[in-house]
Amino acid sequence: MASFSFGAGNARKLATIPLYAAGRILTLLVPRSRDEWVIGCAVGIGDGALALWEVAAADGRTPVWLVASKREAADAATRGIRSVPKRSLRGLWRTARARVVVVTHGFGDVNRYAVSGAFVVQLWHGIPLKRIGIDSPETLRVPGVIAATPAAGAVRMLLRTMYRGAARRIRVLPAASHLVRGRLESAFALPDASVPVTGEPRVDVLSRGTAEDRRVRARAAIGRAVPRVEPSSRFVLYAPTWRDGAIDPAVPTAEEWSRIVEVLRRHDATLLIRSHPLGAGHYAPPLPTDRVHSLGSDLVADVTPLLPGLDALVTDYSSLAFDASLVPLPTLFLAPDVQEYAQRRGFYGTYADVAGHDWALDWTQAMAQLDAVLGSADERARRVERAIALDARVHAFRDGRNAERVYRAILAGTVHDGPREGTG
Repeated sequence: MASFSFGAGNARKLATIPLYAAGRILTLLVPRSRDEWVIGCAVGIGDGALALWEVAAADGRTPVWLVASKREAADAATRGIRSVPKRSLRGLWRTARARVVVVTHGFGDVNRYAVSGAFVVQLWHGIPLKRIGIDSPETLRVPGVIAATPAAGAVRMLLRTMYRGAARRIRVLPAASHLVRGRLESAFALPDASVPVTGEPRVDVLSRGTAEDRRVRARAAIGRAVPRVEPSSRFVLYAPTWRDGAIDPAVPTAEEWSRIVEVLRRHDATLLIRSHPLGAGHYAPPLPTDRVHSLGSDLVADVTPLLPGLDALVTDYSSLAFDASLVPLPTLFLAPDVQEYAQRRGFYGTYADVAGHDWALDWTQAMAQLDAVLGSADERARRVERAIALDARVHAFRDGRNAERVYRAILAGTVHDGPREGTG
């Protein structure tokens, strides 16, 4: 079952307006500290939040991580990170007192009711191909019980006002490049000064050290997550994007599963399936096989560091395609619903700008392409060159120091902005 949709999320947002109002009063009354930081991340102890935490800690700061579960608390403790449950009174207080609040997805990464007045850093979690924020009609989807009533228009306007108001609190939103900067400014309605081109901290791991070192570390991590797989196997990751809670339309049929397993066996390869943490899909092959394994967020919170250990990526509209271009990794696109998705969600540019004109419409076509990539050095090289070209378009930096640049941008911003104690 899907765990979230924009309609359901917006319904909860509307229902908790009194809590937002109470939180606003709290942040007006409680003075913020001069230098305390809190950090949160929807996927756990990882992503760009961890990269930034490491840079801040190396500079003598000790940001508090606001965690959502005992598992996250244990992960934080293992890394020597102080943590507090974000939904507790302590989490509310720490957020209300913090000078700097860092998130990767939304204000719910910390205690969402006590963000007003903080210096908010929104790291985001990938270069957008699909439209996000106020650029996407999905973001402002009216809850189902209201959608068919005369109040739908007014509720949509209220949601737009709430999203814009929340976005105005963001003081730093790092961009991977000037191309990406324009998308983020539009999606969050932010000025140039709030969207510096620093590179994304979350992909620093794909640029540090040598390519061979990165591949060795990544394959070791894959082995720990999926220990039943032979270490010599070639790895293919399937990572479909989230469809607002709907089932992935590319879930294979029984016939397609047979073709998938056939290609995997021929090339001694393993398919790792990672459905979106907020989505759902039925990916159990109907035939016994050791060639297909789940690599869900319960096993690996942050999949980005594993990309160098792969031999190919299969996706549809996921920002992982941009991350994979840094490796560079051969990427295949499987998108049976491009027109429908474009109408409902929308793209920045066109889908062909990223996927080319040869994306697969079903698994039969996708497996023919994968068969060629794994079986032909020339075809693999062609796909790698395509990834390199995509990387050149969307990434301004490849030196593993994006988190450092973001950290400096935060320090510069807080010095210029000055503390706003007691002003909310």
